Amino acid sequence: MAIEKRGKATLLLLVCAFWMGLWRSNAQLQVGYYDTSCPAAEIIVQQEVSKAVNANPGIAAGLLRLHFHDCFVRGCDASVLLDSTTNNTAEKDAPPNTSLRGFEVIDNAKARLEEACFGVVSCADILAFAARDGVAQAGGQSYPVPSGRRDGIVSTSQEALGNLPPPSAEINQMTQAFANKGFTQSEMVALSGAHTIGLAHCSSFSNRLYNYGPTASQDPNMDPGYVSQLQQQCPQGNTSTVVPMDPSSPNSFDTGYFNDLLNNRGLFTSDQTLTSNQSSAGQVILYANNSDVFFSDFSKAMVKMGYMEVLTGSLGEIRSNCRVING
Repeated sequence: MAIEKRGKATLLLLVCAFWMGLWRSNAQLQVGYYDTSCPAAEIIVQQEVSKAVNANPGIAAGLLRLHFHDCFVRGCDASVLLDSTTNNTAEKDAPPNTSLRGFEVIDNAKARLEEACFGVVSCADILAFAARDGVAQAGGQSYPVPSGRRDGIVSTSQEALGNLPPPSAEINQMTQAFANKGFTQSEMVALSGAHTIGLAHCSSFSNRLYNYGPTASQDPNMDPGYVSQLQQQCPQGNTSTVVPMDPSSPNSFDTGYFNDLLNNRGLFTSDQTLTSNQSSAGQVILYANNSDVFFSDFSKAMVKMGYMEVLTGSLGEIRSNCRVING
């Protein structure tokens, strides 16, 4: 009995040590991190996002995508913002990232922050704040963003290719791609809801319209009326035209995306595939009928994503220009 008690006590200590270690690593990021060092930090970012989205509603989706593409490669370290050099092709110039937008919003916010509090606010935190503010500006739910990230000094295009799930991914690929980053399938479905806003190039889904496979020219999982609509917008061979991800409400952060999936109107294979699995399909139905649950789950998943492989303390740097490393 004494041995059993000692065993349980040892296990409890190990569990406590694990959670204390996790808490310490997460405690390096905190809500209100800049309250003393730069009190206006989040307000300045919010102002720049509001100005940009009012001028172009599509920028909200651009900022959200920037944050996602940053975090999935090297963690949330603003490496996606670095420009290529003569000796290095950066992440932003990798094929999955050439359509990214919103860089100028980050630049404008950074310029103002450097004037207000020189060398204090990281580009990585600006990205996290801007993504949150873009969602809120588009009608979604705002949420507290823990901050205290520092900026990375490495950015390579090859890493972007290997870490970002393609639009052609099926449910098992999607689930694995997110699992590789520490997310559950449920969190993957919630984050996929980001596609309720934004645009996509015809080239990213045209195979579903014209060259689906040896037995069908069009994807049989896509609503025929939607196929016809997209074929008119995207003639075969068109690579430059963009269409809404959620045609019913392209600039509103809502549950329209999930309703589209239930009507076989998911734009990418990686979207429609969420209805091919019993568990994920049930979650799609839940979100389509309950925006409060979707907003809550999405916010939690975004906060979790913001912790991915962050640089804190003495790691990395605070860039003075988000496009180049210091020095």
